[in-house]
Amino acid sequence: MSAPLRAVVTGASSGIGAATVRRLRAEGWDVVAVARRGDRLAALAAETGATALAADVTSDDDVARLVAEVTAAGPVHAVVNNAGGALGTDPVESGSIADWSAMYEVNVLGTLRVTQGFLPALRASGRGDVLVLTSTAAHGTYPGGGGYVAAKHAERQIATTLRLELVGEPVRVIEIAPGMVHTEEFSLTRFRGDRAAADAVYAGVDEPLVADDVADAIVWTLTRPHHVNVDTLVIRPRAQVSNTQVARP
Repeated sequence: MSAPLRAVVTGASSGIGAATVRRLRAEGWDVVAVARRGDRLAALAAETGATALAADVTSDDDVARLVAEVTAAGPVHAVVNNAGGALGTDPVESGSIADWSAMYEVNVLGTLRVTQGFLPALRASGRGDVLVLTSTAAHGTYPGGGGYVAAKHAERQIATTLRLELVGEPVRVIEIAPGMVHTEEFSLTRFRGDRAAADAVYAGVDEPLVADDVADAIVWTLTRPHHVNVDTLVIRPRAQVSNTQVARP
């Protein structure tokens, strides 16, 4: 019997990351769940049997430690770059430089650090996958989204450029770009704890996506035969047809 495939999932303490850990474990993968919040990771590990490793993807030292610990324990077949997030909805004219910087740091440079760190192990596995969770914000903009849109566009270019640079090597590069996903934290973080503002994002929308819908798409791409590369998969709820047009009956 062959050894199970092994994946690293960042941003695994909640939402899409946690749902991805659950689905990969259900598929029989060994999973290293990574996030800053060690208490939540410990609970997820107890529930699923995943390995929990607390690390901050915006820290060079943390990522170096993460890569060293994970690769010392065995091969790595997939890295799911899920850690990210949005801050604020200010227009470009008055947008916070600090917010833009923070979004760039986690969405773009965090993905870059983790991807660079694990690429040698993914190559060595003989069947590696770099999966980048972007957003429909990586494909189009909307008023008040400038900072997040800019970060997600930049993150997408990591995937699109890396795929060109790795042609002929045994590493796939996959982009998943979700639209409206109702998770427990994304909008609440964006609106800095303002529950009313966060809930208003989804008000009247018939069945926005949930974390498990996106995790299902992630795991589907990772479990295709390895000669099949799903370059980009855009996934939205039926009620959303663009970043600016959503049905609210």
